[in-house]
Amino acid sequence: MSGCQHAEPKQSDALLNDKLGRIAHTYVVMSGKGGVGKSTVAVNLAISLSMHGMRTGLLDVDLHGPSVPKMLGLSSERLGLVGKDIAPVEVLENLKVVSMGFMLKGDADAVIMRGPMKSGLVRQFLENVAWGDLDCLVVDCPPGTGDEQLSIAQLLNTNTRSAIIVTTPQQMATIDVEKSISFCRQLDLPISGIVENMSGFVCPHCHHETDIFSAGGGKQLAGRFDTAFLGSIPLDPDVVRSGDSEKPYLQAFPRTTTAACFDRIVEQLKSQIASMRQAADTEPDTPCGVSACGL
Repeated sequence: MSGCQHAEPKQSDALLNDKLGRIAHTYVVMSGKGGVGKSTVAVNLAISLSMHGMRTGLLDVDLHGPSVPKMLGLSSERLGLVGKDIAPVEVLENLKVVSMGFMLKGDADAVIMRGPMKSGLVRQFLENVAWGDLDCLVVDCPPGTGDEQLSIAQLLNTNTRSAIIVTTPQQMATIDVEKSISFCRQLDLPISGIVENMSGFVCPHCHHETDIFSAGGGKQLAGRFDTAFLGSIPLDPDVVRSGDSEKPYLQAFPRTTTAACFDRIVEQLKSQIASMRQAADTEPDTPCGVSACGL
C-alpha cells in the first residue's frame, strides 16, 4: 500500500520534468509592487520574443486578477484539450497562452482559493499543459512574493529560469520592488534584470518629455543591487488604449518608440542566453534545454 502512495508523486515529477525539459528558458516577470504595469511588460515581451521568431509561451499565474486574455484580445477564448493535456490558446505564429482568465465566465467572476489550491493549480499549468517545444516561457506573476511566485520558483528547472523585475521610477515603488530582489536571492532565482516602466511621458503634440513619476529609480535600483538594467519603457497612452480595446500593443504599434524599447530589452535577453549557452557548452554536463535554446 505504501508503495502505491509513493508512486504517484514520482510519476508526476517525471511528467513535470519532461514538460520543463522541452522549455529552453523561463522568464518569471514579477514585482513587489502592484500597479507598475507588470502584466503589460510580460505580455509585450512575450509578443516581442515571438515576433523575433522565438517559440514562446505566456503563462499567467495572477490567479486572482488575470488580465492577460483581455490584453491579447482573447477574452472569449476557452482552454481546450489535446489528449489528456490542456491545450493552450494560440495567438500569433509563435505564441501560446494559458491563463486562469480562460476558465472564468466573465470579468466579474472572483477566484477564491487558499494557498495549497493555488500551488496545485500553478503546477497543473506547467505539468498538464501541452506547451510543446518552447524557446522561452514568460510567466506573469501577481504582485508580491506569495504562493504563486514561490511555486513557480521551486518547480522550474534551476538552470533554465530567471526573473525579470518590473518597477516604476519613484522611490515608493522601488522600496517594494527591493523585496522581490531579496526573494529571488533567497530562492537562488537568477535575475536577468530590472525594467523601469512608465519612465517618462512624451507629449504627442509638443513632444516635450515630462517625468511624471520622477526618473531613474529602476537604474539606480539595478546599480544598488548589482544586477542588469534592461531598459526603460515610456508612459505611452497608446499602451492603455490598446489594452482597453483588447488589441496587443506591439501588433497595433510595431514601429513606435515604445515598441523599440521592448525590442532592445529582448536583444539584451538574447545576448544573456547566448552567453549562458556558451558557458554551458564548456561544461561536460549541459542541463537539458539550455543548449537547445533558439535565442
